[in-house]
Parts: sequence; C-alpha cells; structure tokens
Amino acid sequence: MSKRLRIPKINNEEYFRSLGFKNIVGVDEVGRGSWAGPIVAAAVKLPNNKRLYNLRDSKLLSAKIREQLAKKIKKVAQCGIGVVNASEINKIGLTESLSQAYELALNNLKIKSDFILIDGNRIKNSVIPQKAIIKGDMQCASIAAASIIAKTFRDKLMRTLGKKFPKYHLDKNKGYGTKEHQKALKKYGASEIHRDYRPIRYIKSKIKEKRLKIKIKNERYF
Repeated sequence: MSKRLRIPKINNEEYFRSLGFKNIVGVDEVGRGSWAGPIVAAAVKLPNNKRLYNLRDSKLLSAKIREQLAKKIKKVAQCGIGVVNASEINKIGLTESLSQAYELALNNLKIKSDFILIDGNRIKNSVIPQKAIIKGDMQCASIAAASIIAKTFRDKLMRTLGKKFPKYHLDKNKGYGTKEHQKALKKYGASEIHRDYRPIRYIKSKIKEKRLKIKIKNERYF
C-alpha cells in the first residue's frame, strides 16, 4: 500500500460514543453503477474493545485480501446485508432501491443501530440519526468494513449468476459495462438480470433497429 493512502480511522465512532450513542453502524453499498445483477448494502457494527487492522476501501484491495478481511470482520463484528435485485431496481428506480438496500441491511443486524455512518449521501427518510461522509470508505473504519462485506457478498452472487448466464462473463465483469459485456449484449441482447439503464436501452434500440432492417430487406424478396 502507498504511504500516502488514507487509512480509515475510528475517530467518528469514538466521537459519537462519547455523545452517548452505543450502536454506531457503518453502512455502504456496492453495485450502484452495474448494468446487471443486484445492489448490495452492508451494515457493520465494529466491536468497541477490539481493533481491526488493515481495513481499507474494498476497491483498493485484492480479492484475496478482501475475503480474508471479510472473514475477520464477520468473526468479531455485527453484520447485516441488504439485497435489491435488478427486477426491483427496474420497478422502483435506483434511488429508492438504494434506500431499500440500506434499510434491509440495517434490519438484518442482530442489534438495533442508534447512529449511522454512511458513505456518500444520507439515507432517505431514515429515522435513525446519521452522518454522511464523502469517501467514507477511505476515512471511516466501520464504513470501510461495510464496503468489504458488501463487495465480497455481491461478488459471490455475481459468480453464481455468471454460471447461470455464462454469455455475459459476469464472473469477471461483475455486471459492469466492460467492452466484453457490451459485446455480449450486442450479440445476445439483455437478460432478466439486466437493468433498464440508458446504455442498455441504447443497445436494445440498436438491436431492434438492426432486426427491423433485416426484416425489411428480407421482405423485398417476396
């Protein structure tokens, strides 16, 4: 790791504990920008009496290190997961899906959180006090832990979906719009696990346009 890399600290957790909050939970999500598969959120309450070292933003870690850290986190921390599938994202939209994923993750904790530390933007309509931290997964230990739990959980889901939908190479691209994924979409079209995002709609329209041209061309021979 670079010496300049910011290490997530527990100063936010300590500060809000000093104000009387007991169950301070870090929340993060993964899969927001993916073209296929679910959004996954994780909520993590780190132990007060045991320090977890080497926590980082999950994106900065190798898959192997993420898995190792996820196991350590699960052993000592309270963790909750929230999953919103692509079909639901297409129905209710991204913003509402994110709120739903966060709510599910918090509800799936064995403890009741009384303060939330969240990466990025605040959770909409939450009755629990919260603090939104820009790039929180790089600054706040419990958010970094949540990013690791969410990432490892979703990656496992995407590997499973990759076996069910091998054409799209989801085990490699995790549903994101890589060149390989775009090529597969142009060749095979979108599946039921793809989201109704603008790039997908564009590809669908191009496929429809191409099929229409072929149909018109074929009809000229009759």
